[in-house]
Amino acid sequence: MNPRFLRQVRTLFFSIDLISFNIVFIITKLWFSNRIFSAADSHYERLWFFINMAWFIGAFFSNVYHDKYISKLKTFFKKTLQAYVYFMLFAVLYLFFYKQVNISRLFVINILLFNLSALILNRFLYLVIFRYLRIKKYLIRKVLIIGYNELAKKLVGQLEMQTNSTEIVGFCEDEKNINELSHYPIIGTYNNLIEISKLYNINDIYSTIAPENDSRIYKLMLEADQACIHFKLVPDLNLFVRKTIHLDYLGEMPILSLRKEPLEDVSNRIRKRLYDLVVSILVTILILSWMIPLIGLLIWLESRGPVFFIQKRSGRNNKPFNCIKFRSMGISKDAHTKQVVKDDKRITRVGKFLRKTNLDEFPQFLNVLVSQMSVVGPRPHMLKHTEDYSKLLDQYMVRQFLKPGITGSAQVNGYRGETRTLDQMQSRVENDLWYLENWSLWLDTKLILITAFNMIRGEKNAY
Repeated sequence: MNPRFLRQVRTLFFSIDLISFNIVFIITKLWFSNRIFSAADSHYERLWFFINMAWFIGAFFSNVYHDKYISKLKTFFKKTLQAYVYFMLFAVLYLFFYKQVNISRLFVINILLFNLSALILNRFLYLVIFRYLRIKKYLIRKVLIIGYNELAKKLVGQLEMQTNSTEIVGFCEDEKNINELSHYPIIGTYNNLIEISKLYNINDIYSTIAPENDSRIYKLMLEADQACIHFKLVPDLNLFVRKTIHLDYLGEMPILSLRKEPLEDVSNRIRKRLYDLVVSILVTILILSWMIPLIGLLIWLESRGPVFFIQKRSGRNNKPFNCIKFRSMGISKDAHTKQVVKDDKRITRVGKFLRKTNLDEFPQFLNVLVSQMSVVGPRPHMLKHTEDYSKLLDQYMVRQFLKPGITGSAQVNGYRGETRTLDQMQSRVENDLWYLENWSLWLDTKLILITAFNMIRGEKNAY
């Protein structure tokens, strides 16, 4: 889809959403005008301003108007719901921390419900607009493929997945190179490619033939430019790398990488850090402020010694840091080298409860505050385990690209606690790598909610 057109759509729907929020607020305030005291007007004006800011923040955290999301209704709708969840969370936090007792709770509930209704209505408007444009074929791009080979067949498979925006017209190939029936017609040869493209109103030409293998491709590239047709080369990298790779640019130089890492982007790292700060500050104020004295006293009464168990763990880029936990075992010499096993005699009665409920991990929110850890990420391992497993598993150290987390994809999928076999550690690493390649703030939120549910339900591997 045309990038310029997508930018216009992005600006349009951001404006429509924001205008809808303000219209909802004005109408709701007029509706409640008999119940609002004039002395409370300033409180409602501040709420009005904050609602606009909350949507800005929610849209920023969810990245709802990004080109890759707004171009498809399903992903756009999903991201809209994510943005609304963040919006509602910020609105509730504002009312809680600023103690807005002068604002009608019924007014706030109506604002939240009507804003959600406005967003859903806007998305149906989006659907109507895009269906109209597709009927008029404003969004359809006609494609011609140079070459009929295995790479061309794979390209067709990928283009067919974009049926809403792409129409494959056919192939361009010399007759001597064709030995089978093709799914799409052979509509021309290299010699008449541009004439054929003009006849069929082709928008994009994809070449599966490299210029170094056929010098005619260079000439066709120039002729396509002159005819205002987009010309694209599809390199065949199967001889070198037999897995999905990702292309980026350093200036004008193409760079291939073996995996996609969303957190390599600075803006994504800022989003994740802000998210970690908000969550860890809330947990520190609302939970750790009373939990540390209470649990600390219970630990001290059963087993004299320090309240916290501080251990060197492997952090981001394999840099060690002091990981903090509530002490769940008696004082022992092998605490820093020997992994906890089921029915471990070193665990105290209080410690058994802490480990079963995952409460022993809560002090790690202090590690998050000082940026040594993240709320969600690969669990930090003991230094000895990192050294040992890095020699046994090829991609083990890739997980160290990220800050370690209090919870993570591996933990919610059953790979927490003791790892008895190499296969279990391999599965844990695969989960961590999946998280690294698929990170999003919504994924972090989802993993946190699943972890909280598992804490309440209980886990068989929590011991």
